[in-house]
Amino acid sequence: MIDITKAKKEFKKYVKKYDINNPKISLKIAHMERTSSISKNMAISLGLSKEDIELAELIGLLHDIGRFEQARKYNTFVDNLSENHGKLGADILFKNGLIRNFVEDNKYDRIIKLAIINHNKDSKDITPNISDREKLHIKIIRDSDKTDIIYVLIFDDEKAIWDTDNLEKEKFSDEIYREFVEDHNIIYKNRKTPADTLICQFAYVFDFNFDYGLKYVLENKYYDKLYERFNFKDEQTKKRFKEIYEITNNYMKQRLE
Repeated sequence: MIDITKAKKEFKKYVKKYDINNPKISLKIAHMERTSSISKNMAISLGLSKEDIELAELIGLLHDIGRFEQARKYNTFVDNLSENHGKLGADILFKNGLIRNFVEDNKYDRIIKLAIINHNKDSKDITPNISDREKLHIKIIRDSDKTDIIYVLIFDDEKAIWDTDNLEKEKFSDEIYREFVEDHNIIYKNRKTPADTLICQFAYVFDFNFDYGLKYVLENKYYDKLYERFNFKDEQTKKRFKEIYEITNNYMKQRLE
């Protein structure tokens, strides 16, 4: 049995040991709470059982729990400059039994752990040989996470997100731009600039499993607002950004037709 009310109380208790005045910490607390809600609503839209709806909501609440230690230890959310936050989160929850603070029944442990470990992986690297139910919950958290991250990118602190307070002066590297336009898939290790991370975030659109998240993003004009947030100074970067935005919007509209 999952007591989601208790889990939310335990989450609030857990994050109190971190500096909530740090924009990175406050950003992640709000993101995880919203992602939990999106996961719940996505599970409802898929017609899942009450148990799986609550499980999706719990996974959404816990999926980024590694981010707090990542921010404390490294002051960055860039995994390549620190460590994989999905694996870190799973270790934090399961190595010393912290998961029992959030859910007493251990029958959900494997699904929760797999979902957290896989939520931030490249789609081709997701753990193989897993059950349909495990795949389903991995897909739900991946979509829910992306849906809310796009919201975060519009409204939250630039420095906390991209580790720069002037993204408009940055440029897109040629290879990352090519991967977006030609492959619709970004190899994260090829990123060279903070602006490359922004392209990766536009590329989320190609990795949605369910229409729910895409509809949510399109109806709320999230990518329109994100595009309007930045006026790049370099002319080539400005031109490329417009192309990336147009490809993104066209893809969403065509897929949802």
